[in-house]
Amino acid sequence: MKAQRLGAWIAIAVGASYFIIPLLGTLEFSLRMRRGAYSFDAYQSVFSDIQFRETFGYSIIMALLTIVFGMLLVVPTAYWVRLRLPQVRPVVEFVTLLPLVIPAIVIVFGYLRLYNSSSILPLTGSTSGTNALLMFSYMTLSLPYMYRAVDTAMRAIDVRTLTEAAESLGAKWPTILFRCIFPNVMSGVLSGAFITFAIVMGEFTMAALLNRPAFGPYLQLVGANKAYEPSALAVIAFAITWLSMGLIQLVSRFQQSASPKA
Repeated sequence: MKAQRLGAWIAIAVGASYFIIPLLGTLEFSLRMRRGAYSFDAYQSVFSDIQFRETFGYSIIMALLTIVFGMLLVVPTAYWVRLRLPQVRPVVEFVTLLPLVIPAIVIVFGYLRLYNSSSILPLTGSTSGTNALLMFSYMTLSLPYMYRAVDTAMRAIDVRTLTEAAESLGAKWPTILFRCIFPNVMSGVLSGAFITFAIVMGEFTMAALLNRPAFGPYLQLVGANKAYEPSALAVIAFAITWLSMGLIQLVSRFQQSASPKA
């Protein structure tokens, strides 16, 4: 038994070292911009760069829009499939997994072919249209995670009973969806939202090919032209991802603690 525990701790230590040591090295290098001393000069340089603020703010806005529209697409779809169309559930699950199989560069080239300036729906012919196309691209990338999170949360509730109870009280479909279903699957929605936020903040391929001022292309641009700032940006990107993962854990624990009371 002790040997098994020791082996488990050794495996955990090796796995943690694989991730933590490179990150510590990146953090240490980002603090060496001032010769002979540790400083936050690289971070100050990044935060004072107007292009950083513009791209970071743009990606945050795109992430929030992707979360909202993704939620409005996924929650009604998962609800309707579970309530009325359980026979098509395997098909829906297969479709939601396709973004994991098809490379992002293939997806965005397909969008460019379908929605270029000479097509019936020329989204790339204007800035707002290209922004909308990028948001839909982000929705496609986040679809597997958002759908899985919402579907898992929906399994934990009795959708049919809630719907029948609401209908017996005279509630219409919008009321049932937004006042009965959404509050009960909010933990799944939030989990999917945090994952979506992390994906959008670090995505490069789609934003670069659509020529949008997002945070991902900015990371690549700084990495190709500067020395210490890319390490600072890498630490910032890690912090955003870990914050999202931590919020997912917080939401999951809150749901588990609230379940026995319910």
